[in-house]
Amino acid sequence: MTTFRPRFRPNRRSVLKGTGAFAAGLTFLPRFSLAEEEKKLNFYNWDTYIGETTLDDFNKSTGIEVKMDLFADNDELFAKLKGGNPGYDVIVPTNDMLERMIKANMVVPLDHSKIPNMSNIDKTFQDAAFDPGRKYSLPYMWGTLGIGYRKSKVSEPVTSWKVLLDSDTYAGKISLLGDASNVLGVTLKYLGYSFNSTNPDELKKAEELLIAHKKNIKVFAPDNGQDLLASGEVDLCQEYNGDIAQVMAEDEDLAYVVPNEGSLLWQDTLAIPTGAPHPENAHAFLNFLLDAEVGKGLATTIQFATPNAAARALMDDAYKTNTAIFPPDDVIAKCEPGLYLGEEATKVRDEVWTRIKAA
Repeated sequence: MTTFRPRFRPNRRSVLKGTGAFAAGLTFLPRFSLAEEEKKLNFYNWDTYIGETTLDDFNKSTGIEVKMDLFADNDELFAKLKGGNPGYDVIVPTNDMLERMIKANMVVPLDHSKIPNMSNIDKTFQDAAFDPGRKYSLPYMWGTLGIGYRKSKVSEPVTSWKVLLDSDTYAGKISLLGDASNVLGVTLKYLGYSFNSTNPDELKKAEELLIAHKKNIKVFAPDNGQDLLASGEVDLCQEYNGDIAQVMAEDEDLAYVVPNEGSLLWQDTLAIPTGAPHPENAHAFLNFLLDAEVGKGLATTIQFATPNAAARALMDDAYKTNTAIFPPDDVIAKCEPGLYLGEEATKVRDEVWTRIKAA
């Protein structure tokens, strides 16, 4: 298993320097012995999705060494584990993928008695329709999917998905995400349909629109649109809010918006995959991540909305009032959670996506 270290931008590292010093005083250790397992944990996570010192702090506090592998999207995560767990202890699926994995017996129930820091979770996130009673998962971060853009390069206010999906104005300077669910979902929203539509006629219209305007897309990006935007390779991108918030903090010319048609309201979760070799260490790690100070470090680095109420209380007002991170209620009202639509509907969307990519 390849060991990865998280990727950080230098100025963010300098801002956060020293934030790991708190580790020794935290009360995050679970109420059980770790002696029976080797001091190792294998973590499968999104890129740039961990605190500056989180893994080192966990190691210092427990003696457990964390190896972190990275995946680009939920499809890659599912593909990696569908034939059997290659050795991961903790994974970070988005809510609809978690539901799919629950139905496929790919994750195991959590022992809540070993995660006392669950009490820090905001009451809004203590239960979930996709995982009643939080039997299989804990909330990690939540947010929206929208448009990141360079203000000096746009000729009018960015308010609609039209600039990415149905216009030649920014041809060659646009990136979309590289997965079927999110690209088809926002195209359906732009056309006035549900993000989760399974209607063949509606999916056909979305397919035709994307094929017709594919010539304007520079790249279908593997969740690195924020880097393409920051470097000037594109002027507009489809991306997650926290990814854009990270680069906005470093470049005042960048902005983020959820289009008027609405978008995706997502929640990333923490889960233990079936066959995890170190389940006790996994529970210790989950409990650690829910500590208030640890959660503060995560949110400070990642710049997504934390579901950890105790951590949010420790954050400064610049974070708590940032509408790119915590959108207003009227914006949230226009968004939909991504749903697991079943294997047949997923297969149909994959077929649509294959035709779009091949066109």
